[in-house]
Amino acid sequence: MMSIPHGGDRSGRGLLCRPPQVIECNQPMEIQDMSLSLKYLPLAALVVLGLILGACAADPTADAPAATVTETPAPEPEPVAETAATSFGFSDASTIGFVGSKVTGSHEGGFKTFGGAMEITEGDLGTLAVRVEIETGSLWADNEKLTGHLKSAEFFGVEEHPTATFESTSITAQEDGSYLVTGNLDLHGVTKSISFPATIEAAAAGTYTVKAEFSIKRFDFDIVYPGKADDLIRDDVLIKLDLLAARANT
Repeated sequence: MMSIPHGGDRSGRGLLCRPPQVIECNQPMEIQDMSLSLKYLPLAALVVLGLILGACAADPTADAPAATVTETPAPEPEPVAETAATSFGFSDASTIGFVGSKVTGSHEGGFKTFGGAMEITEGDLGTLAVRVEIETGSLWADNEKLTGHLKSAEFFGVEEHPTATFESTSITAQEDGSYLVTGNLDLHGVTKSISFPATIEAAAAGTYTVKAEFSIKRFDFDIVYPGKADDLIRDDVLIKLDLLAARANT
């Protein structure tokens, strides 16, 4: 307990006239303040965590199947007699796109210029072969500044790697009616075998469609720019294919 004198003048006479006033002080004030702070620390931590999680943008690849990637390129398929296969070229309605994301948001992009062909024998989808060649310099993004950055050496490096190619090595029917497409992807100077599910259908007379959405890891192809320390870029990128192929001679 601590006694605090009250009511005296400079001479000290008043100190003798009144009894000392006593207040209870079980803990020093600093300890009381610290105890109060500690009491609310868990709540503050939850608030901060909620703000952090709330600031994280959704991952666009969360619901998409991930492509299976192997280090060794798959062997080339058995050659098919040229007279047996019918060639189909990609129409202008075909699109190849991607969605990349970071902590604070996502961006869409794609490639404006690409070519290639699909070959099929007697309408049998089990014989289908696909070849795609992309001009990486035709890359676009939903932000002009980002378009330039993606073309730079920190991402696609389009000057050093002006083309990216995919050539299927097998296309296998699945029980659910989809197809498992396997082939060699040459991207950013790295060639690896990838497998992904796709929907392949005969559309109007003389046309076929190939549609797929799947994720790949950009790190697998040496595209490793991390982004800003407080806004890191995710490794997984969503690939969106919507290809329409028509007979090359029509």
